[in-house]
Amino acid sequence: MRLGFVGTGTLSSAIVTGLKSLPGETTPVVVSPRNETIAAELAARHPDVRIAADNQAVLDQCDTVMLAVRPQIAREVVKELRFRQDHHVVSLIATISREEIAGLVAPAAHVCKALPMPMIARLQGATIICPPDPIMAAFFGRLSGVIEVEDQAEFDALSVVTANYASYFRYLDTIHTWVRSQGVAGDKSRAYITSIYKALANAPDTAPDEDFMHLSREYATRGGINEQVLRELTEHGTFEAFAEILGRVHQRITGA
Repeated sequence: MRLGFVGTGTLSSAIVTGLKSLPGETTPVVVSPRNETIAAELAARHPDVRIAADNQAVLDQCDTVMLAVRPQIAREVVKELRFRQDHHVVSLIATISREEIAGLVAPAAHVCKALPMPMIARLQGATIICPPDPIMAAFFGRLSGVIEVEDQAEFDALSVVTANYASYFRYLDTIHTWVRSQGVAGDKSRAYITSIYKALANAPDTAPDEDFMHLSREYATRGGINEQVLRELTEHGTFEAFAEILGRVHQRITGA
């Protein structure tokens, strides 16, 4: 595989970083110069990462091409490129369908969508792929695990999950800020919150056959403080509002 990236932002950097952290990894990588700082940092850290003169040079030097440009400019950027039939194109652009990407990259016949996360730099977080693709499943499987889905509808629904990271950290920041307001040192507060939520992230593994509501009920001891927070958030319609927001994100992803 000769791997190229059209668009050199946070996600491209994370994939390359994770890939190059694997023992004995020597896959040649070519990155576009779109983000000069990130491209230069990757090339400086890894001797088998090179910076192309432009996006077309990435295609000319590679057989596997990952499209990682921002959705707002993706169509304009991609339609100017000349793809070969033998190109294996992987779109990382969540809000543009595989069918549209396939039209833009013709005559390339092998096109799939993938949604890796920035945590892939640390070999964490599964990547979803649509449609199933044995080459990309093997590639991302080495990095952080992979979940292959059969159709675009499944992919789009799972993509909504990824819209919640910033809000998750805002939730933690709200807790952190409140605890600090009670006179607790910031480093102690952060350390405790981090430890607790790392442990909670592993909780589903203790009940692999149960849904998340099972865990919610287990942690909401009757008359306890967890039950109080859950009850008050429910009474305020927090979860219903959240579900409506997820629906609007899904509409944006699907273009509905």
